[in-house]
Amino acid sequence: MQSAIFFALQHNCGQMERTPSSCQNEEKKGKMKRTIIKDWKTRLSYFLQNSSTSTKTKTNKKGKQHAYFRPSPEEAQLWSEAFDELLANKYGLAAFRAFLKSEFCEENIDFWLACEDFKKIKSPQKLTSKAKKIYNDFIEKEAPKEINIDFQTKNTIAQNIQEATHTCFSAAQKRVYSLMENNAYPRFLESEFYQELCKQSQITREPQGT
Repeated sequence: MQSAIFFALQHNCGQMERTPSSCQNEEKKGKMKRTIIKDWKTRLSYFLQNSSTSTKTKTNKKGKQHAYFRPSPEEAQLWSEAFDELLANKYGLAAFRAFLKSEFCEENIDFWLACEDFKKIKSPQKLTSKAKKIYNDFIEKEAPKEINIDFQTKNTIAQNIQEATHTCFSAAQKRVYSLMENNAYPRFLESEFYQELCKQSQITREPQGT
């Protein structure tokens, strides 16, 4: 990931003369890229540190405890076999979202997750309320997390949420899923982020004598 970022910077620099204004712009871009890399490393470090043992115990808001299992090397490798394998694993999903966040494109996974929760709602009143929230957050023009879908799909959703059903966002969710599977998912598998997770997984699963 780092090499790709700096290659892009070097390529852009070679396309223009070194004027004072362009140098200032490149300096700003350089700082932004360094910030991205630092953020990426911080997130990776967080996941590695919080997965340094095979199991952890977490306490939810109600005070109940449940075991948190770190995936084995074999489980982590399954993520590369199918996108669904990655999404079905809680740790894999969290790592994938952190990767997308480092690329400033986490709106797609956030929308997909919101749609998954939306389809589980049973109350008609809550369904309508949630539909409007998803529309305001992800669909309408200049929404805080606006996703990239065509104008016709947006219009159809705007009409459907007036009488919300569980299929309101089906077309948009399929579109976003396809975008992630064909674009972000391959980048994630090739990234140092994923490679380090697999490497660390193999290390931490070894018996510890101390």
